Amino acid sequence: MRLPAEIASFASPQHHTDTALAITGVHKRFDKVTVLKHIDLQVRQGEMLCLLGPSGCGKTTLLRIIAGLEAQTSGRIVQNERDISWLPPVKRDYGIVFQSYALFPNLTIAENVAYGLVNRKKPRAEIAARVAELLKLVGLPTSGEKYPAQLSGGQQQRVALARALATSPRLLLLDEPLSALDALERIRLRGEIRRLQQKLGVTTIMVTHDQEEALSMADRIVVMNHGVIEQVGTPNDIYERPATPFVADFVGKVNVLPAVALGQGRFRAGRLELHCSGERGDYAPGQAVRLYLRPEDRAVGHEREGQPNRVSGEVRKVEFLGSSCLAEMQIDELDGQALQLCFSLNQLHDLGIQAGARIDLALRSERIRVFPAAVEGVRA
Repeated sequence: MRLPAEIASFASPQHHTDTALAITGVHKRFDKVTVLKHIDLQVRQGEMLCLLGPSGCGKTTLLRIIAGLEAQTSGRIVQNERDISWLPPVKRDYGIVFQSYALFPNLTIAENVAYGLVNRKKPRAEIAARVAELLKLVGLPTSGEKYPAQLSGGQQQRVALARALATSPRLLLLDEPLSALDALERIRLRGEIRRLQQKLGVTTIMVTHDQEEALSMADRIVVMNHGVIEQVGTPNDIYERPATPFVADFVGKVNVLPAVALGQGRFRAGRLELHCSGERGDYAPGQAVRLYLRPEDRAVGHEREGQPNRVSGEVRKVEFLGSSCLAEMQIDELDGQALQLCFSLNQLHDLGIQAGARIDLALRSERIRVFPAAVEGVRA
């Protein structure tokens, strides 16, 4: 399919390798503090990769090392088969968008977008045409003569994005670009950024601590913790098949049940024997484990008939979330331990879910994840 002219002129050129960026053994220390520990990561051509993790996990430091704004202590970075490990930022091929917009307040919007092209001494007519195309691309075709202070935060971030794309970089770096915006503008702009990235096919690395942003925007997510990569995978992989207790606990809501292995995929939690059909781990009878279960991983009504892991309990409180609700239930078979379970608005009414109501349900055996209780980082 042929791309429109304003898109084709910014699309990344094709290469004979599927790897846009290869990071090998990157290690970073500040004095005696290690913030990155031997990071190995490959970024594919044209994908959007999100670096996700809590504050202090090293994700922003890794992005700054890729940009050349920080120097790694050791390790190698190769972009499109070109070693950029120790090159200064100006010698690297990327555009970057910061959390704070970083627009020049004394320049017009058009002049802000044109800044990198002017520095490269491009012809004036070519700059004007490129700026017009980019402003149209980000939905601000008539804002060229305005100044940053005359635009909203979301509009300013669109300008910052246009400026980052002006020189047609092969790599786009986004450093928490939405965190300064209000909730509705964040949702609107993340959809626009994702659509633009897919149209242009530009390889993009975004840093965020917002799970919803990462899950909704990324082709793949890199979950980081204490300077190491915990898991790399698609949003579905990260959410449905977490590789470590930290990933299970950090991404989305989860219930954690202390249990003891009985063998053959069976576990005892309280007075309840749970079958975990999706669990591949080999746990010896008597081994202490933790069972991880998402709030939505339950069956109710006719849906639960014939299913194992049937339980009953009393609703203690309900948190209304609009189209869904989060019910805290005290489960009889778990010796009164509470579970947080998610229900749709229709189920809220159809099942009479309210404080004091008793509900019968089944915990989905294929959705329970199991980790050894002794693994560091397991929530108590």
